[in-house]
Amino acid sequence: MTSEQQNLPSRILIADDNQQNRELVEAYLSDEDYIIEMAHDGQHTLAQVEAFHPDLILLDIMMPKMSGFEVCQQLKRHESTRSIPVLMITALRESVDIEKAVDAGADDFLSKPVHRLELKTRVRSLLRVRHLTNERDRLLAYLKELESRE
Repeated sequence: MTSEQQNLPSRILIADDNQQNRELVEAYLSDEDYIIEMAHDGQHTLAQVEAFHPDLILLDIMMPKMSGFEVCQQLKRHESTRSIPVLMITALRESVDIEKAVDAGADDFLSKPVHRLELKTRVRSLLRVRHLTNERDRLLAYLKELESRE
């Protein structure tokens, strides 16, 4: 069950190997009603996804143990995590990096330094899409259940 089903705050996972970057993004989102967890490398990110069940992942690309590209690819391969939106945040600015993020399955892309208003707007938008997708999936499952009763 996702957080919006329970009328709880959305859950956001911030994954970045730089503690200052994690804290800055958390501070930018602090006036919103979010539950925030952190991850410091690629492997820790995957572990946190399993434990925390985020509604959105803010993912740095350049991380130790496993890059953000690799993390995103793994998340998008698995049915249980495929629908979690991923917002890639990186200092990389080349169009090839943006293409690589999109190919990995990223839902959106922000360049560092992150601007507060842009971050908050993209987070709200991705969470809205996540919640609408979950609502659609619940309705489809309900309709399927009704059809099977007939």
